[in-house]
Amino acid sequence: MAATLFLIGTPIGNLEDVTYRAVRLLREAAVIACEDTRETRKLLDHFDIRTPTISYHEHNEAERTPELIERLLAGESVALVSDAGMPLVSDPGYRLVRAAIEAGVAVQPVPGPSASLAALAASGLPTDAFHFAGFLPPKPGQRARLLESLAGEHATLIFYEAPHRVLEALDAIEAAFGPRPVVVAREITKIHEEFLRGTAAEIRAQLAARDAVRGEITILVGKAAGPVHDDTPLEDAVEALVNGGVPRMDAIKQVARSRGLGKREVYDHLLKEKK
Repeated sequence: MAATLFLIGTPIGNLEDVTYRAVRLLREAAVIACEDTRETRKLLDHFDIRTPTISYHEHNEAERTPELIERLLAGESVALVSDAGMPLVSDPGYRLVRAAIEAGVAVQPVPGPSASLAALAASGLPTDAFHFAGFLPPKPGQRARLLESLAGEHATLIFYEAPHRVLEALDAIEAAFGPRPVVVAREITKIHEEFLRGTAAEIRAQLAARDAVRGEITILVGKAAGPVHDDTPLEDAVEALVNGGVPRMDAIKQVARSRGLGKREVYDHLLKEKK
């Protein structure tokens, strides 16, 4: 087998989801570079794969990359895996792939499970266009800015989120997008798999009522609707929302989204009218 860097998709939960090709290549590789060797060992033991493993994660990829490239150039094939799903998708590996390409080493993807695509397929939301944005920023300000930048996307939005931040994320999604359809997919392919569907506020209420939220979580948000024709003056539309209890800046954002305008356009118009 010619020296190749194999990017191997691994199960996101159910170990039966691994492909025959993935198992064969994991056996044939000289070494398996793992995000966490302890996690990968569960898969390898299940299929009685004895290939040596080496850690390759965000904290050591700078030092590990030259070592793995040296082995590839010496004729050894390397299998790169993440803890679950496809390598490089919100996981380490980009540095190694770029270095392999620059060194003239063959890079082959070995397709496997993907939480984002599995969640999208079963979500019931439109699949004709989607935007995968990975993990939402943990800081509220950065998270709000990212969501605001995606408000006009005519595509289903897909995010990963940690269970201890999912309530905050749903609050931010509600503030940025309003009552769009949302799906929270939890523990996909595992025993406790579930899909929660509704608005961000409705799903947040369900999760908040639980003692704790656990597991791997994917959040999907329905695409933005087209601009709504509305002859109501901008200032009146904003004031109506403010009188209903919506903070002024949030009201400006909502009116801007509904009219297909930028937030700054609405703000400048209101400022001009006030003067």
